[in-house]
Amino acid sequence: MRVLIADDHEIIRRGLQQILADAFPDIAVGEAETAEEALEQILDRDWDVVVLDISMPGRSGLDALKEIKKERPSLPVLVLSIHPEEQFATRVLKAGAAGYMTKETATAELVNAINKVRTGGKYVSEQLAEKLALDLEREVDDKELHQRLSDREYEVLLLIAAGLSITQIAEKLSLSVKTISTYRARILEKTNLNSNADLIRYAIAHRLVAGLEE
Repeated sequence: MRVLIADDHEIIRRGLQQILADAFPDIAVGEAETAEEALEQILDRDWDVVVLDISMPGRSGLDALKEIKKERPSLPVLVLSIHPEEQFATRVLKAGAAGYMTKETATAELVNAINKVRTGGKYVSEQLAEKLALDLEREVDDKELHQRLSDREYEVLLLIAAGLSITQIAEKLSLSVKTISTYRARILEKTNLNSNADLIRYAIAHRLVAGLEE
Protein backbone atom coordinates (compact mmCIF):
# COMPACT_ATOMS: atom_id res chain seq x y z
CA MET A 1 0.00 0.00 0.00
CA ARG A 2 1.23 3.48 -0.92
CA VAL A 3 0.09 6.46 1.18
CA LEU A 4 1.03 10.09 0.57
CA ILE A 5 0.96 12.41 3.59
CA ALA A 6 0.65 16.12 2.74
CA ASP A 7 1.16 18.41 5.73
CA ASP A 8 3.38 21.44 6.25
CA HIS A 9 4.46 20.33 9.74
CA GLU A 10 7.24 17.74 9.78
CA ILE A 11 6.33 16.52 13.27
CA ILE A 12 2.79 15.72 12.07
CA ARG A 13 4.10 13.86 9.01
CA ARG A 14 6.52 11.85 11.14
CA GLY A 15 3.86 10.98 13.69
CA LEU A 16 1.36 9.82 11.07
CA GLN A 17 4.04 7.86 9.28
CA GLN A 18 4.92 6.02 12.50
CA ILE A 19 1.27 5.17 13.17
CA LEU A 20 0.91 3.74 9.68
CA ALA A 21 4.23 1.85 9.82
CA ASP A 22 3.16 0.17 13.06
CA ALA A 23 -0.17 -0.90 11.56
CA PHE A 24 0.95 -1.78 8.02
CA PRO A 25 4.45 -3.34 7.95
CA ASP A 26 4.68 -3.29 4.15
CA ILE A 27 3.43 0.27 3.66
CA ALA A 28 5.30 2.83 1.55
CA VAL A 29 4.75 6.40 2.78
CA GLY A 30 5.51 9.53 0.79
CA GLU A 31 5.60 13.08 2.11
CA ALA A 32 4.69 16.50 0.76
CA GLU A 33 5.10 19.81 2.58
CA THR A 34 2.87 21.91 0.32
CA ALA A 35 -0.19 21.44 -1.86
CA GLU A 36 1.98 21.97 -4.93
CA GLU A 37 4.37 19.19 -3.87
CA ALA A 38 1.43 16.88 -3.22
CA LEU A 39 -0.02 17.48 -6.68
CA GLU A 40 3.35 16.85 -8.31
CA GLN A 41 3.75 13.53 -6.52
CA ILE A 42 0.19 12.49 -7.29
CA LEU A 43 0.70 13.11 -10.98
CA ASP A 44 4.11 11.41 -10.92
CA ARG A 45 3.28 8.20 -9.03
CA ASP A 46 0.39 5.91 -8.16
CA TRP A 47 -0.99 6.14 -4.60
CA ASP A 48 -3.64 4.14 -2.78
CA VAL A 49 -4.60 6.91 -0.33
CA VAL A 50 -3.71 10.57 0.18
CA VAL A 51 -3.83 12.11 3.67
CA LEU A 52 -4.21 15.83 3.05
CA ASP A 53 -3.98 18.72 5.51
CA ILE A 54 -6.62 21.32 4.71
CA SER A 55 -4.60 24.34 5.94
CA MET A 56 -1.22 24.70 4.27
CA PRO A 57 0.71 27.81 3.22
CA GLY A 58 0.05 29.06 -0.30
CA ARG A 59 -2.46 26.95 -2.17
CA SER A 60 -5.02 25.59 0.28
CA GLY A 61 -5.78 21.95 0.87
CA LEU A 62 -9.29 22.48 -0.47
CA ASP A 63 -7.92 23.80 -3.75
CA ALA A 64 -5.55 20.85 -3.92
CA LEU A 65 -8.39 18.42 -3.20
CA LYS A 66 -10.41 19.72 -6.13
CA GLU A 67 -7.39 19.43 -8.43
CA ILE A 68 -6.63 15.90 -7.20
CA LYS A 69 -10.19 14.76 -7.88
CA LYS A 70 -9.99 16.32 -11.33
CA GLU A 71 -6.74 14.54 -12.20
CA ARG A 72 -7.27 11.31 -10.20
CA PRO A 73 -11.03 10.91 -9.66
CA SER A 74 -10.76 7.46 -8.10
CA LEU A 75 -7.95 8.31 -5.67
CA PRO A 76 -9.33 8.42 -2.10
CA VAL A 77 -8.33 11.54 -0.19
CA LEU A 78 -8.61 11.59 3.60
CA VAL A 79 -8.63 15.20 4.78
CA LEU A 80 -6.87 15.93 8.06
CA SER A 81 -7.42 19.23 9.85
CA ILE A 82 -7.03 21.14 13.08
CA HIS A 83 -10.51 22.54 12.43
CA PRO A 84 -13.49 20.83 14.09
CA GLU A 85 -15.82 18.87 11.82
CA GLU A 86 -18.58 21.47 11.92
CA GLN A 87 -16.30 24.05 10.28
CA PHE A 88 -15.06 22.26 7.16
CA ALA A 89 -16.26 18.66 6.90
CA THR A 90 -19.31 19.29 4.73
CA ARG A 91 -17.29 21.38 2.31
CA VAL A 92 -14.50 18.85 1.86
CA LEU A 93 -16.89 15.93 1.44
CA LYS A 94 -18.81 17.85 -1.21
CA ALA A 95 -15.48 18.58 -2.91
CA GLY A 96 -14.81 14.86 -3.21
CA ALA A 97 -12.94 13.83 -0.07
CA ALA A 98 -13.33 10.24 1.05
CA GLY A 99 -13.25 11.25 4.69
CA TYR A 100 -12.59 14.00 7.22
CA MET A 101 -10.61 13.66 10.43
CA THR A 102 -9.38 16.16 12.99
CA LYS A 103 -5.74 15.99 14.06
CA GLU A 104 -7.01 15.59 17.59
CA THR A 105 -8.53 12.20 16.75
CA ALA A 106 -5.92 11.07 14.21
CA THR A 107 -3.87 8.95 16.60
CA ALA A 108 -6.86 6.81 17.52
CA GLU A 109 -8.71 6.76 14.20
CA LEU A 110 -6.14 7.05 11.39
CA VAL A 111 -5.71 3.31 10.76
CA ASN A 112 -9.46 2.70 10.76
CA ALA A 113 -9.98 5.63 8.40
CA ILE A 114 -7.27 4.44 6.00
CA ASN A 115 -8.78 0.96 5.89
CA LYS A 116 -12.20 2.43 5.24
CA VAL A 117 -11.32 4.78 2.39
CA ARG A 118 -8.85 2.54 0.56
CA THR A 119 -11.59 -0.04 0.04
CA GLY A 120 -13.97 2.52 -1.43
CA GLY A 121 -15.79 3.57 1.73
CA LYS A 122 -16.28 6.95 3.37
CA TYR A 123 -14.91 7.83 6.77
CA VAL A 124 -16.88 10.16 9.02
CA SER A 125 -17.39 10.19 12.77
CA GLU A 126 -20.78 9.31 14.24
CA GLN A 127 -21.35 12.96 15.12
CA LEU A 128 -20.58 14.08 11.59
CA ALA A 129 -22.79 11.39 10.08
CA GLU A 130 -25.67 12.66 12.19
CA LYS A 131 -25.01 16.26 11.13
CA LEU A 132 -24.93 15.30 7.46
CA ALA A 133 -28.21 13.47 7.83
CA LEU A 134 -29.80 16.55 9.41
CA ASP A 135 -28.37 18.79 6.68
CA LEU A 136 -30.13 16.69 4.07
CA GLU A 137 -33.45 17.43 5.74
CA ARG A 138 -33.25 21.17 5.33
CA GLU A 139 -32.25 23.76 2.78
CA VAL A 140 -29.61 26.39 3.52
CA ASP A 141 -31.47 29.58 4.36
CA ASP A 142 -30.47 33.22 4.42
CA LYS A 143 -29.32 32.93 8.04
CA GLU A 144 -26.40 30.81 6.82
CA LEU A 145 -24.78 33.44 4.67
CA HIS A 146 -21.35 31.84 5.11
CA GLN A 147 -22.47 29.11 2.72
CA ARG A 148 -22.16 31.71 -0.05
CA LEU A 149 -18.43 32.12 0.56
CA SER A 150 -15.73 30.48 -1.50
CA ASP A 151 -13.49 28.00 0.30
CA ARG A 152 -10.68 30.55 0.73
CA GLU A 153 -13.11 33.27 1.85
CA TYR A 154 -14.53 30.88 4.42
CA GLU A 155 -11.04 30.10 5.69
CA VAL A 156 -10.28 33.81 6.05
CA LEU A 157 -13.58 34.34 7.88
CA LEU A 158 -12.63 31.69 10.44
CA LEU A 159 -9.22 33.28 10.98
CA ILE A 160 -10.74 36.74 11.43
CA ALA A 161 -13.24 35.27 13.88
CA ALA A 162 -10.36 33.63 15.75
CA GLY A 163 -8.89 37.11 16.35
CA LEU A 164 -6.10 37.21 13.77
CA SER A 165 -5.25 40.50 12.08
CA ILE A 166 -5.11 40.91 8.30
CA THR A 167 -1.30 40.86 8.49
CA GLN A 168 -1.27 37.69 10.61
CA ILE A 169 -3.67 35.96 8.24
CA ALA A 170 -1.53 36.97 5.26
CA GLU A 171 1.55 35.47 6.94
CA LYS A 172 -0.29 32.28 7.91
CA LEU A 173 -1.62 31.68 4.40
CA SER A 174 1.51 32.95 2.62
CA LEU A 175 -0.53 35.55 0.76
CA SER A 176 -0.23 39.33 0.49
CA VAL A 177 -2.00 41.73 2.84
CA LYS A 178 -3.74 43.18 -0.21
CA THR A 179 -5.11 39.77 -1.17
CA ILE A 180 -6.43 39.10 2.34
CA SER A 181 -8.01 42.56 2.41
CA THR A 182 -9.77 41.72 -0.85
CA TYR A 183 -11.07 38.47 0.63
CA ARG A 184 -12.28 40.36 3.71
CA ALA A 185 -14.15 42.85 1.52
CA ARG A 186 -15.84 40.01 -0.37
CA ILE A 187 -16.79 38.30 2.90
CA LEU A 188 -18.39 41.47 4.25
CA GLU A 189 -20.29 41.96 1.01
CA LYS A 190 -21.59 38.38 0.81
CA THR A 191 -22.61 38.28 4.48
CA ASN A 192 -24.11 41.78 4.50
CA LEU A 193 -21.90 42.72 7.45
CA ASN A 194 -19.82 45.83 8.07
CA SER A 195 -16.86 45.09 10.32
CA ASN A 196 -14.62 42.47 11.91
CA ALA A 197 -16.69 42.77 15.07
CA ASP A 198 -19.79 41.85 13.06
CA LEU A 199 -17.95 38.86 11.56
CA ILE A 200 -16.90 37.66 15.01
CA ARG A 201 -20.47 37.95 16.32
CA TYR A 202 -21.73 36.07 13.26
CA ALA A 203 -19.19 33.29 13.78
CA ILE A 204 -20.17 32.97 17.44
CA ALA A 205 -23.88 32.88 16.61
CA HIS A 206 -23.36 30.14 14.00
CA ARG A 207 -20.79 28.21 16.04
CA LEU A 208 -18.15 28.42 13.32
CA VAL A 209 -15.14 28.85 15.58
CA ALA A 210 -14.04 26.25 18.09
CA GLY A 211 -14.21 27.42 21.67
CA LEU A 212 -16.64 30.25 21.00
CA GLU A 213 -20.12 30.04 22.39
CA GLU A 214 -23.14 32.27 22.27
